Amino acid sequence: MSTVPTLARTASDGPGGPAAGADARLLAGAAEAIGPAPDLVLALSRHGHRTLHVTGTAPEPDDRPRDRLRYELGSASKTFTGLLLARLVAAGRLSYDAPAAELLAPGHPVHPSLRAITLRHLVTHTSGLPGLPAGFYPQAVPRWTTAPYAGYDTDRVVRAFLRARPRHAPGTRWHYSNFAVAVLAHTLAATTGTPWEVLVHREVLAPLHLDATALGPGRPGADATGHGRGGAPVPLLDIGGFAGAGAVRSTPHDLLTFLEAHLAASGAYAGTEAAGVTPFVPPPDAPLAAALAEMRRPVLRRGLRHTHTHTLTWFQHASPHGPVNFHAGATPGQQAFLGYCPDTGTALAAVCTRRVSHGDPFVATVHGVLTE
Repeated sequence: MSTVPTLARTASDGPGGPAAGADARLLAGAAEAIGPAPDLVLALSRHGHRTLHVTGTAPEPDDRPRDRLRYELGSASKTFTGLLLARLVAAGRLSYDAPAAELLAPGHPVHPSLRAITLRHLVTHTSGLPGLPAGFYPQAVPRWTTAPYAGYDTDRVVRAFLRARPRHAPGTRWHYSNFAVAVLAHTLAATTGTPWEVLVHREVLAPLHLDATALGPGRPGADATGHGRGGAPVPLLDIGGFAGAGAVRSTPHDLLTFLEAHLAASGAYAGTEAAGVTPFVPPPDAPLAAALAEMRRPVLRRGLRHTHTHTLTWFQHASPHGPVNFHAGATPGQQAFLGYCPDTGTALAAVCTRRVSHGDPFVATVHGVLTE
């Protein structure tokens, strides 16, 4: 891998002027603060005007530019899972308060506290389940830096859930859990009688025209290559039975479309037509529009003086310009960040193909861009 950064490329898709130039400078400064990475793409949308900053130390891909590669979102995939749940609820097909165990395995004997876990508990990390199943680590540790999830398939996730005993009564404490969101995904698939990949594509990806987004690797050359801490390439992510918690991979352009749909549902684009900017926002059907609106509503506050706020699947921070909704993610060789600020009509998708390490400035830097 080359250690000399390639020439950064900044692209803009709308009218020029001071605002566009300021956004280009903002992204360039953020890229400098993040530091060298094999691939780095920062994609900003402000009132529908998009600006991208693209750079990297790895050789340029052979058949497509970096911003057209698909990147692993890791835990930021949970925003897609939450939107799917919200859409099914808005369509009257499910209830947030439906018991997960009964939907996933009707009649199966489970511990009474497990029977109390609802879909709402799973998606908001208040189920009482641990971050990962107790039996996960022995098979994961030998391949922790490359493919920790690969040996833990759907059946093992479901069996682990059905025999689990929550650490805390459901709804009483917040504890971030990949396990819980994986169970949610399997429950939605079982309840609808639809494979997970088909369900997500039909209910979320297709209506939003996210044609470059998927839940698994594509043909050779379509996906960005992650890199470990020493810079060596790592295999494409095998998420095992945790698809709902981390399977999504997408291009920066699709990710902006996803975020712009959230902005549109919040009313962020009202009146922008008069300014000559008309964002492309695929018109979702009524249940999806309602689900997108639901995604920005605070549903949980925790911590000292309730300083931490969460929507159905987004973390929410206060800023001088209004609430910022965001979610970060990491895989063995990649990092991702998605965020949007309805009050400023701003969205940011950032992807980076280096393994996260202690003190890595990636998330803090791109989070700061949304508050500039």
